[in-house]
Amino acid sequence: MFNSILTGTVNSVTIQEMLLCFGTSLVCGLLIALAYRQCTHTSKGFSIALVIIPVLVMSVIFLVNGNLGVGVAVAGSFSLVRFRSMPGKASDIAVIFMAMAVGLATGTGFITYALFFTILVILAGLVLSKTSFLNDNPAYRSLRITIPEDLDYVQVFEDVFKKYTKSWKLNSVKTVNLGAMYQLTYEVYLQDPAQEKEMIDELRIRNGNLLIQSSLAGTVPTEL
Repeated sequence: MFNSILTGTVNSVTIQEMLLCFGTSLVCGLLIALAYRQCTHTSKGFSIALVIIPVLVMSVIFLVNGNLGVGVAVAGSFSLVRFRSMPGKASDIAVIFMAMAVGLATGTGFITYALFFTILVILAGLVLSKTSFLNDNPAYRSLRITIPEDLDYVQVFEDVFKKYTKSWKLNSVKTVNLGAMYQLTYEVYLQDPAQEKEMIDELRIRNGNLLIQSSLAGTVPTEL
């Protein structure tokens, strides 16, 4: 497993060795993309990128192998590239690093290790995603409450939170509707998630039946 099929520099690599590394990179990337689609919803473009990344990294490592000058040139080329993207999920970043790790392994000739590493991590990821282990705690909720501007929000909901939650924290306050209303964002820890509706009903009485939104704390936009 830890023996490389590449015994020399890039000048001594045979076409068979190169094709074997290329095919292993492609197979591992395809396995990663297929497994990740089973764990979460992802676009076709992102899946294609997961297939191609190991091959690209392998090609770069092939060129750098044993050649200091090429290594410096490649590092300089990558330093000129600026990556701009929308904030993503932590799992997206992790799976991209995995694809790069596979490319590094195949680029240095450790194809058996690359296959073993890919299968092992995929199995671990599938088990964790398909079971309830490490699921979000439903007792932690994020509350967004809209109130009229003449309502004192400092202690108006305190008795309700004392009744239904173990702890609560006001995270943000902002004005909406041209300053005619306030929007409060709380992070609460419910005593019993089954009583969430009762709590919201009492909150609606206090805020004049304006908008109240409850969601799991730590959603995707704030995950990273």
